[in-house]
Amino acid sequence: MNEDTISAIATAAGNAGVGIVRLSGADSIKIAEKIFDKPLTQVEDRKIIFGHVKNFSGEIVDEAIVLIMRAPKSYTKENVVELQCHGGSVVLREILKLTFEAGARPAERGEFTKRAFLNGRLDLTQAQAVLDVIQAKTSAALTVAQNQLAGKTSKTIHEIRQAILNSAAHIEATIDFPEDDLDDVTLTEVDKNISAQLEKLDALLKNQTAGKILREGLETAIIGKPNVGKSSLLNFFAKTERAIVTDIPGTTRDSIEEFVNVGGIPLKIIDTAGIRNSNDAVEKIGIARAKDCAMRAEFILALFDSSRPLDDEDEEIFKLLPERDALILLTKIDLPKVTTAEEIAKKIPAAQIIELSLKSGAGTENLLSAIKKRVGVIDFEMSFVRDEREANLLRRAVKHLREAQETIRLNFGIDFVSIDLRAALECLSELTGEHVGEDVINEIFSKFCIGK
Repeated sequence: MNEDTISAIATAAGNAGVGIVRLSGADSIKIAEKIFDKPLTQVEDRKIIFGHVKNFSGEIVDEAIVLIMRAPKSYTKENVVELQCHGGSVVLREILKLTFEAGARPAERGEFTKRAFLNGRLDLTQAQAVLDVIQAKTSAALTVAQNQLAGKTSKTIHEIRQAILNSAAHIEATIDFPEDDLDDVTLTEVDKNISAQLEKLDALLKNQTAGKILREGLETAIIGKPNVGKSSLLNFFAKTERAIVTDIPGTTRDSIEEFVNVGGIPLKIIDTAGIRNSNDAVEKIGIARAKDCAMRAEFILALFDSSRPLDDEDEEIFKLLPERDALILLTKIDLPKVTTAEEIAKKIPAAQIIELSLKSGAGTENLLSAIKKRVGVIDFEMSFVRDEREANLLRRAVKHLREAQETIRLNFGIDFVSIDLRAALECLSELTGEHVGEDVINEIFSKFCIGK
């Protein structure tokens, strides 16, 4: 346990009916008792006490209830106290200040969860899942995060690690008893086991892209010349009037971002300024940003107006599309058609083209289906690789295991195989946090909010 006691506001900023100041550490109960008008040190575990928070002059700051969770039966496995009071920002800051005056120190970002990890309540993959639960943008993303928090990925990694550890132990036992002449039998079994674990690791790595999309959203740029329906498309996805829609060209002068839910898949939609030749200084900046968005986006929705002929401005859009993951939308099909899908296909032969009217709704179901197909079928119950750090550790483990198999094939000796297996085990241990540097831990938890 840490010797010091930390304190932070555990609820979101802003006014609310209830706000919580949370303390964790050996002295959290004693500190809370100093600013509460009722004794707490003898209170039964998990019993709720109603009373008043007072300052050191005896003046009432707010009425509150106190919840006490003694170690090790708490989130951090330390003594934890929650002061649940009214949710005004001023009163919460006053109570937080009192906890500092009573002996607590300000919690760092993610320090409560960091203590839960350091005290063995969570492993590193579960600790990071806490952040994913908080930041989940769709119910599907929340399901995945909750599975990770419950230890789904941890269980998979631990099973792989245990299987490799068994092989390493088998090899070392064979080394210790060379007279048994079991090298060939042992290596055959180890090689077979390595192949089985490589298959599981490869399956995890294949989920890296899906995991990133669920956590961060698929970055999707809506591009096209002015008045082709870009802002209307954003509003369709957002199911609200998120962007201004007018017949006046150049209404959207900057990029507008919105997270939307398409069949459980979060899309980070970016509505960009209409791409055209303009002398307006502000609009030119917006157009430059639109082109930049098109270059860095993972997915592009390129809009063309079926009620108008293709022109030089459309040609500028076509130039941005080669070798990009793009879906072509031919809009305004409720109006007399001037430009056809066949004409668009001549410009971008390999692209999928969807005709739709955002006014009547025609073609929108085809659009949603095409987006879901682009993302692919995601099994939300599977184990997922959370980020590039985890993926890199898995790739390193795979590399060491393949080297172990190569060592077996080249008959370099059973002890060299053991070295490769141990290297793979170190990578998996770092993934779950059993062996990880302090700098990595600090970097991970610095991304959390204060109070969690």
